[in-house]
Amino acid sequence: MSPDSKSSDGLVVDSTLQSICYKRGSLQLLDQRKLPLETEYLDIQDATDGWNAIRDMVVRGAPAIAIAAALSLAVEVANLKDFNGTSGDAASFLEIKLEYLVSSRPTAVNLSDAAIKLKEIVLKAASTATVPGSVFQAYIEAAEVMLDDDVASNKAIGSYGAIFLQHQRKNSKRFSVLTHCNTGSLATAGYGTALGVIRALHAEGVLERAYCTETRPFNQGSRLTAFELVHEKIPATLIADSAAAALMKEGHVSAVIVGADRVAANGDTANKIGTYSLALCAMYHHIPFYVAAPLTSIDLSISSGQEIIIEERSAKELLHSRGGLGEQVAASGILVWNPAFDVTPANLIAGIITEKVLSLSPSLCVYVHIDIHHTRACVSISY
Repeated sequence: MSPDSKSSDGLVVDSTLQSICYKRGSLQLLDQRKLPLETEYLDIQDATDGWNAIRDMVVRGAPAIAIAAALSLAVEVANLKDFNGTSGDAASFLEIKLEYLVSSRPTAVNLSDAAIKLKEIVLKAASTATVPGSVFQAYIEAAEVMLDDDVASNKAIGSYGAIFLQHQRKNSKRFSVLTHCNTGSLATAGYGTALGVIRALHAEGVLERAYCTETRPFNQGSRLTAFELVHEKIPATLIADSAAAALMKEGHVSAVIVGADRVAANGDTANKIGTYSLALCAMYHHIPFYVAAPLTSIDLSISSGQEIIIEERSAKELLHSRGGLGEQVAASGILVWNPAFDVTPANLIAGIITEKVLSLSPSLCVYVHIDIHHTRACVSISY
């Protein structure tokens, strides 16, 4: 894969729609802060580089963050020379690095979930390994499996979502969907979650139009989602965040589909700031509001959205243009409140679409079985 290839007319070709370019011992992350005007990949050599890339929004999107973190450490240990220690020391080394990576962005559950799973694999390997290299090898292989699994789960989400929405819209052959932030190939290892559903609807020939919000203050919608939609030749329109209610009132929106950074056991969902506002508008205008996310985004350890830690971003993102990267646009001395996420209550969510199951949940108050956790949760999931 060539991370810097471009077409003759200046548009970025398929390879540059990948946020993560990996081969064993080497990792490059697409610097999404510079899209859509520049395409630049940054070399990630260790966990510290990975932590900085995640914190500084070089890579973003809950699934992509988890994969990038895991692979940054895989690259570090793949190139590690002369490790002096036992198998247990190697496991401890990896555990400490994983905890460090989780601290980069605390709201997205995918990152902490990946870290927990990788720790379990590392400890199991250490219990039988006679040399530290075997522990490192087990970690590298597990991180690579996560990369492959993310792409597969994204495509399943898109397929399930397209089938589900067509079933729900029996009286309409074609319909339009509004989405928020960026949930496509750039937010995942490939294909996307909510944007993956939109891709699948377009492939089925039933999508009238996709609408994307600009998603201030970092403009993930105007910079990234619009970029992906144009590239895929999907009929799409960009709107200001504040225009969503008016668009719904005009009857142009059949459904709203967003991603998720964390879903609580009762169905409350944390996602990019502004998601809650869209859900309220959708409820008022009798438009179904759906969440599309992998099962790794569902956190049954917390009972409700009140327990979700909401990250607060730098004031500079509001005070300066281009999400903090440009010139100052606000008055000096003004105070800023800049939460990265908000929590949408479960009663505003019509359903949750995952890679394993379809969540048909008009009220999100019917307790049903989630087989992979062998427990029950207030997220209505059916096969």
